[in-house]
Amino acid sequence: MTGLRERKKAETRAALGWAAIHLTAERGYDNVRVEDIAEAVGVSPRTFNNYFSSKAEAIASRHLDRSLRTAAALRERPADEPLWVALTQAALEQFTRGPEVEAMPSPDHAQWVAGVRTMLAEPALQGERLRATAVAEAELAAAVAERTATDLATDMYPRLVAAAASAAVAVAMQHYLDSADPPTPIEHLITDAFTQVAAGLPPPSH
Repeated sequence: MTGLRERKKAETRAALGWAAIHLTAERGYDNVRVEDIAEAVGVSPRTFNNYFSSKAEAIASRHLDRSLRTAAALRERPADEPLWVALTQAALEQFTRGPEVEAMPSPDHAQWVAGVRTMLAEPALQGERLRATAVAEAELAAAVAERTATDLATDMYPRLVAAAASAAVAVAMQHYLDSADPPTPIEHLITDAFTQVAAGLPPPSH
């Protein structure tokens, strides 16, 4: 029962986070209320407040939760798997479409991209996004340290890897937003970004 309860809570959190992003991209940040987000998911505003303290936190939660799941997935990868192969697979696992996206699919690419760009430029979101990134990188660094038998207190390596992985995902997602329609699948972009980082970012050969 505990496992079922935790899964339901995770599903509700994911649905609220996605609804916050979807409605904000559609209507603009100032035109979305907590009540609107809760209604879209079929829960009460009080339930929303059990998960998030603000709509900005709800929007940032999708990135945070995806990153925390990446760290958890990395811990489950085979111990003999090369680090960047394991990191790539752990990250890719988090980009499958969840039931919350199926229930509230995004509109056509051009419309969606315009709304997301406007949302990401919203000053009210900046602090939450920075906080989410810091928490996510710390957890991923801890997972990398465990896997590589390094010490977070004395070795830079796990934090460097976590920061590089976080940057690779961020750049891949930005590239996705900048892509022509139809866009390059995000899974391909993430794989390419991680491959380039793992190779030491050699200059492109032309």
